[in-house]
Amino acid sequence: MDWMDLHRKRRLRAAGLMSGTSADGVDVAIVDVGPGRPRVRAFGTIPYPPSLRRAIFRLFDPATSGADEICRMNAVLGEVFASALLRVCRTARIDPATIDLIGSHGQTIWHDPDGVPLPRSWAPGGPARVGATLQIGEPSVIAQRTGITVVADFRPRDLAAGGQGAPLVPYADYLLLASPHASRAVQNIGGVANVTYLRAGAGPDATLAFDTGPGNMIIDRLAWHATGGRLGYDRDGRLARKGRIDERLLCELMSHPYLSRRPPKTTGREMFGAAFADDLRRRGRRRRLSDADLVATATAFTALSIADAYRRHLPALPDELILCGGGAANPVLRGMLAKALPEVRQGVIDDYGIDAGAKEAVSFALLAVATIRNQPSNVPSATGAAQPVVLGKIVPGAAPAPRRPPRRSRA
Repeated sequence: MDWMDLHRKRRLRAAGLMSGTSADGVDVAIVDVGPGRPRVRAFGTIPYPPSLRRAIFRLFDPATSGADEICRMNAVLGEVFASALLRVCRTARIDPATIDLIGSHGQTIWHDPDGVPLPRSWAPGGPARVGATLQIGEPSVIAQRTGITVVADFRPRDLAAGGQGAPLVPYADYLLLASPHASRAVQNIGGVANVTYLRAGAGPDATLAFDTGPGNMIIDRLAWHATGGRLGYDRDGRLARKGRIDERLLCELMSHPYLSRRPPKTTGREMFGAAFADDLRRRGRRRRLSDADLVATATAFTALSIADAYRRHLPALPDELILCGGGAANPVLRGMLAKALPEVRQGVIDDYGIDAGAKEAVSFALLAVATIRNQPSNVPSATGAAQPVVLGKIVPGAAPAPRRPPRRSRA
């Protein structure tokens, strides 16, 4: 079927490809979308080899990246994303030819929603400032390798409409988890932590979503230091459990100006990345804190910043807190969050039939379906955009390669 006819199908099979701020691999979800709730048919994560992860992390720092390296890695990650999808298809015994389209988030290497001034002489009649974002993982490569239509580059259209370009998952959160009876906070704890607040019985226009602050990225960096680079995260919260929270340092962290900013707002590695974690480690060393103490304090910072965001910025505390992302697997972080929000019932998204690690990949599959059906899928109340807009850019699937005629025998 031609990609232009996909919007006519009542049922679509879509794949979502996602690599988050932790840059630990490609999440792949394959989802059947039709009347009723979407159904996840397969999910898998293909980890990045350590050398590739190091190369990606160099792109996060302008001091260690350049246009040439970004250009090359854009093509490289297109190959990596395509390979990841095909590997998950083989494992799940799903024929790629049954997939109608792919939604690829790519790998964010820079996100600057506040943007830079735009001189009037450059673009007369344009805005005073322009926001910018960059996700790499060339969708043309993915389309060519898989033969499947790809929707990618979801964030720039929302930025062009005056939004933050994030968060984009509230649309999918509403489709997957809205309840007529209970208000729900869907709390993703990836590299960054973000919440989607779903009012009981309300439509998607009433959804509120924003980045609450740091998720795992500070913890991950400190765990990496603590283990001499052997571990990229605090497995099962073991380091945090051994450590002691420094209340004075935690109080200083909780005074960070991002936490008091009103939504819509987004953050990322530019604010809470390696530079922030390394500075925190230096401060901890001056206080004679152990590595475990630092990880415990950083874990408490993530938990308390989430609870603080709920009390400051949500219209009311939710009835239910649904955890997803890598942080949902950290029992120490979950315990700290339960202690900080004792009034709220806490669960994980697995309890609702969705793999905790799969939700963001599932979200981009659903966003791709909305795009192909010409449906707006940003949520202006979450991103701050002036209006709902259709997100993403469409790269048609590759046509089958023509068969070469058999060679004639010279005999």
